[in-house]
Amino acid sequence: MTPQAEPDAPFPGAAAIRDAREADMAAVQAIYAHHVRHGLGTFEEAPPPLDDMKARHAAIVGAGMPWLVAEVDGRVAGYAYAGPFRAREAYRHTLEDSVYVGEDFARRGVGRALLAALIARCEAGPWRQMLAVIGDSGNDGSVGLHRAFGFSHIGTMKAVGFKHGRWVDVVIMQRALGKGDATLPD
Repeated sequence: MTPQAEPDAPFPGAAAIRDAREADMAAVQAIYAHHVRHGLGTFEEAPPPLDDMKARHAAIVGAGMPWLVAEVDGRVAGYAYAGPFRAREAYRHTLEDSVYVGEDFARRGVGRALLAALIARCEAGPWRQMLAVIGDSGNDGSVGLHRAFGFSHIGTMKAVGFKHGRWVDVVIMQRALGKGDATLPD
């Protein structure tokens, strides 16, 4: 069940959630670069070049996993994707989500729209668990967003990253997709 929470402030136009295209990757790269440079949500320290973002997108989509963008008034306002949690075969029913919103669209419901659509897409697939691996235990926005969609706090790995001159925690949150572990996979 996906809760319907009100965004902090409405955005100027309705967000259209759609599959990301290669042509969106320049906007995606710009959004991500901002988070790499100024945030702790990712532990990358240098923004990846556009070709790397295109390759990441192609790998996710090529593996049959969703990569979505939110478009507001003709602009890519944010993106979300689900990728493998780990490469080993036994993890094949578990995904890790990523949600990034452009700074001009923060706290306006874009992240909620993206995560809702991503969860729905993943529940329609063969996956049974979704993990959020959140950089910075003080990342109240991401923790709250995931909590609003039924993710539970699983644990915190203390001081496992070092970025922007300080030690950074990682918060792990998890939610079942569809039947979760109530039945065996197909």
